[in-house]
Amino acid sequence: MTGTPLPSLAGLATSDMPFAILARDSATVEVLTGEVIDVELLRDIPLLAADGTPREVLALVPFRQVRERGFACHDDGAPLRCLVITERATYPRDEALAVLPHDVIPLRDAGFDIDDEAYADIVRRVIADEIGRGEGANFVIRRDFTADVDADPRVAALAWFRALLEHERGAYWTFAVVTDGHVAVGASPEAHVSAEAGIVTMNPISGTFRHPEGGATVDNLSEFLRSTKETEELFMVVDEELKMMSAVCTDGGRITGPHLKEMSRLTHTEYMLRGSSKLDPRDILRETMFAPTVTGSPMQNACTVITRHETTPRGYYSGVAALFTPRTDAAPGQGTDAVTHDLDAPILIRTAYIENGRLRVPVGATLVRHSDPYGEVSETHGKAAGVLGAIGAIPREVRPAVVILDEDAPAAAPARLADDPTIAALLESRNARLAPFWLNPQEQAGAGPFAGRRALVIDAEDRFTTMLAHQLSHLGLDVSIVPWDAVTDDDIGAAELLVSGPGPGDPLDPSSARMARLREIIARRRAASAPLLTVCLSHQILASELGIDLAPLAQPHQGLQLTVDVFGQPASIGFYNTFTARCASGTTIAGVEIAADPATGDVYALRGTGFASVQGHLESILSRDGMSTLHQLIEWALAPE
Repeated sequence: MTGTPLPSLAGLATSDMPFAILARDSATVEVLTGEVIDVELLRDIPLLAADGTPREVLALVPFRQVRERGFACHDDGAPLRCLVITERATYPRDEALAVLPHDVIPLRDAGFDIDDEAYADIVRRVIADEIGRGEGANFVIRRDFTADVDADPRVAALAWFRALLEHERGAYWTFAVVTDGHVAVGASPEAHVSAEAGIVTMNPISGTFRHPEGGATVDNLSEFLRSTKETEELFMVVDEELKMMSAVCTDGGRITGPHLKEMSRLTHTEYMLRGSSKLDPRDILRETMFAPTVTGSPMQNACTVITRHETTPRGYYSGVAALFTPRTDAAPGQGTDAVTHDLDAPILIRTAYIENGRLRVPVGATLVRHSDPYGEVSETHGKAAGVLGAIGAIPREVRPAVVILDEDAPAAAPARLADDPTIAALLESRNARLAPFWLNPQEQAGAGPFAGRRALVIDAEDRFTTMLAHQLSHLGLDVSIVPWDAVTDDDIGAAELLVSGPGPGDPLDPSSARMARLREIIARRRAASAPLLTVCLSHQILASELGIDLAPLAQPHQGLQLTVDVFGQPASIGFYNTFTARCASGTTIAGVEIAADPATGDVYALRGTGFASVQGHLESILSRDGMSTLHQLIEWALAPE
């Protein structure tokens, strides 16, 4: 690389050049400097020089980039900031700790911008007005810890980076990025997405155990791991990230785990998702904006809900820091269509920002149907404390002393709780509930029982359709996905099998253009006696068209696993519904078979000549019998009259 020579580590505080300092492993610290370029779109990130030579770029991607996907946000104009790296150096971690500033940075007028009671009230409203009305399964609403900072921002950034490096543990990246007018310092626990040699990895982390005084133990961590709320919260974000993986990976993605992410004040649970892709890493980043662990699901509606309940823009919170590194097999002149870079992109959480002399530490809690308002308040305190304690803004955690029985023997490293047999067994037991399709290596797509047949999937604003399409392809179908507002009447008529998919909202909403169009699509297929499969929201609309009443559930079935009877076959299926089709015991409709709960009348499946329908999400990781049930329903829909 060529450019302005790097200053010494100690000299970063007085230099005026932009820089990033990163710790991505336990042994080294990287320092990167270069030219700052702000761009409008992810595709504009300048990965190639004018002569086509690949170059290294660190991009700070703000939350407002969701506009690229047509999603809502409070637009604060935060730039998509690129540090085009011209010089880099690597230092031993111990050397960095020795020379970086030790300054204690005083804060003034510190506190949350939204008080505890007000935040608890937001939690109640989201559960009642959003989850309770079918807008989605979970949502992340943030609040900010703020304070005035009088110190030089560069000194504060380096001192805080040093403090995080010394006092926070378990971070995926510890970093400081300093550019004109903007400082970001953090210890992110979560890799959002990476791509290396065509292998894409995502790392959904969810479920937050806030360590009690005295630290985490096998007993108190076991209680956390047995929590239904925490377990289902993790499953829901895995489902949401598998939607993204299925959109960018030819093999849809496979999950491994769960694992523990042990940090200084918090412990999280996590899975790893991996798949293969030939997409440009900028396109991978675009299709995965942003992590459901910091937004909610379904993603598009989560962004709308965030704009309703957060009154200020997010800035870079829940965006990503994306490091694009030239591949060793990349060469000048390969062109913009070649995959020339690997990608490493952590989520921008557990991060402190300094702008105009003001510190901001945004934190959020994942709100689900089981959420306790004050429990979510506590979670935000715990997440903020991880950063604030490490940088010395609040008292740091005092870790239990290591007892040395033999003073001549070296001190043993503290045992990881993940290695305890009880903890390991509790983690492993979670997978017994999950679909083998997503846990095990998958057969090659296109060779299943419906090989040679074609399916058109209607996306009703829930990218569960990408997972569903992936499963359909493994049953042999050639699959296309079309948004509900882009499908034409000719498309509807020509489809060999039409699959009308799931989506958020009230199926009886008279003002919704989406609901009206889904009714038209379903009515056209039924009128033509053309093969039709409907799922979740579309199942409810079909049921309504057949004269079956729709009603809100007393408790939303968001991320709920049930074993139900589907035409004589018990099936373990994942549900994400707030509304249900419901009929009285003994109800009959000419030419229609109804699979319903004998006690409640909730309709789980329907079938008739040329159509089949299901309330649950057969594509979900919670649907252990998803593939076999999907096969059964498609076989029925495609059967000749």
